[in-house]
Amino acid sequence: MGTFYAKCKIENPVDRTRSAVIPKLLVDTGSEYTWVSERTLERIGIRREKKDLAFVLANGQEVTRSVGFAIIRLDKFFTIDEVVFGEKGDLLLLGARTLEGLNLTIDPARKKLVGAGPLPAASPPTGPARTRASTSVNLATPAAVRPADGSAARRSSSSRGGPQRR
Repeated sequence: MGTFYAKCKIENPVDRTRSAVIPKLLVDTGSEYTWVSERTLERIGIRREKKDLAFVLANGQEVTRSVGFAIIRLDKFFTIDEVVFGEKGDLLLLGARTLEGLNLTIDPARKKLVGAGPLPAASPPTGPARTRASTSVNLATPAAVRPADGSAARRSSSSRGGPQRR
């Protein structure tokens, strides 16, 4: 597929007048998070909400970075997401979670981001209407998760009723 870049705008979610345009973010579906230089994030007032999160870089190196919340805009699309405070030498990346939040997907032939279409949503159950009183919960262990010998899973006496750990 190759690599390509996208231009986006990062905004402070508390004060949207504080923003920065990032002219070149590498589109990277292999990265969960979006990475922006810490200098840029600090300049627009993004706070470090999570500190010392562990990440594994593409070369296998483990690093720790801080993470904050920002609004990411790309053309008419926008989302709020966690962004990594990138340090000197880190790549600036547009990650998979942000792409999902933006509802964008990659067109590999054109090396371009395009709308992903309608968002999936749950639908109500079909058939007779169920009332709260008539709904029951079966706490029996399904056959698919029973031990190979066919015996029922042992339950602990805890209020959760989960299997005992040994």
